[in-house]
Amino acid sequence: MQSFGAAASVSRSLMRRVAQVFCKDPRPSPHSSSSLYFVAQLRKLCAMPENDDDPICTRIIDAKPRVMTPSSKRTGVIAVKCGMTGVWDKWGARIPITILWLDDNIVCQVKTPEKEGFCALQVGCGQKKEKHLTVPEVGHFRAQGVPMKRKLREFPVTEDALLPLGTSIGARHFLPGQYVDVTGITKGKGFQGVMKRWNFKGGKASHGASKSHRSMGSTGQRDAPGKVFKGKKMPGHMGVDQRTVKNVWVYKIDPARNLLWVKGQIPGATGNFVFIKDSVFKKPDISQLPFPTHFAPEDEDPTKLEPLVAYLSDTDPFMAAE
Repeated sequence: MQSFGAAASVSRSLMRRVAQVFCKDPRPSPHSSSSLYFVAQLRKLCAMPENDDDPICTRIIDAKPRVMTPSSKRTGVIAVKCGMTGVWDKWGARIPITILWLDDNIVCQVKTPEKEGFCALQVGCGQKKEKHLTVPEVGHFRAQGVPMKRKLREFPVTEDALLPLGTSIGARHFLPGQYVDVTGITKGKGFQGVMKRWNFKGGKASHGASKSHRSMGSTGQRDAPGKVFKGKKMPGHMGVDQRTVKNVWVYKIDPARNLLWVKGQIPGATGNFVFIKDSVFKKPDISQLPFPTHFAPEDEDPTKLEPLVAYLSDTDPFMAAE
C-alpha cells in the first residue's frame, strides 16, 4: 500500500509539473491545443483535484475584437432561405438574388481543447417552445443557460476565433462583396427516371422504340461478369441531398432585419435552413473582416442601420463589351 501511495503522489506531482510547463509560455503554438487536451486527460486518469485558478481547468473568453491571421478560421451562421428575386444594379444589369434571414443566431455551446480536445462553436438559430423539444434537447439548453433554439449546427474554428457563450451573430458577420460557401438540403423530387435523374439521352423517339423512349437501356454485360456493378445509374429517389454552393457573392447586407442578399441560387426550398461560412477558395480580405465576429456598440439602435451594398465597378459593363 505504501508503494501504491508513493506512486500516486509521484504521478500527481509529475502532472502538476507537466501542467506548469505547458501553461507557462503564453505564446500560441501549433501543438498547444493538443497539449492541453493531453494534460486534461492525464489529470482525469490520475484523479487529480481540479483548481478553479488552474489555466488547464478554466478558460476566459472575452467578447472583444481580435487580430485575424491567415490561419484563422471564423465560425459560420445558420440562415433561413426566404426565396429569390431579382434586382438591377446601377448599370441596369439584372442580378438574380436569394434572400437569407439570420434568425437570432447565438452561440449555444463552446468546445475547447481542455474539455473536448478541439475548438468549435455550436450556433443556434430561431426559437422553439419547450414542449416541442425532446427531453435531452431541453436539458442541453438548460445546462448551457441559453434560450431554446430551433436549429443547431457546430462549426469548427481556430482557438483565436472562440466566442463567449450567448454571443449574438448578426448579418454584419459578413461583408458585402465577399464570397461565402452555402450548404443546404436540396429539394426532394421523389422517384425519377434516368433522363431526369442522370440526364440520360433516352431512346429513339420514332421507329423501333416501342414504349422505351425514356428507358435506361442495358444495365450490364453477358455471362462475364454476370452481374450489375454497384453504383450503376438507375431510376430512384432524387433530391434531399446535402449540397454546397461555393463562391457565392454577397450583394447586400441589411443589418436592421438581419438579411443577406446573395447572388445566384441556393440549394433547398423556401423556408429551409442553410449554413453559411467564409469561402474556402475565394478567401476574403482578413484585414476587413470583423474577427471573430462583429460586436455592436451598446448604444447602437439596430432599427436605424442602413443596408450595405457591394462596391460595383465604375466601368459600364455594356460599354466595355464594345
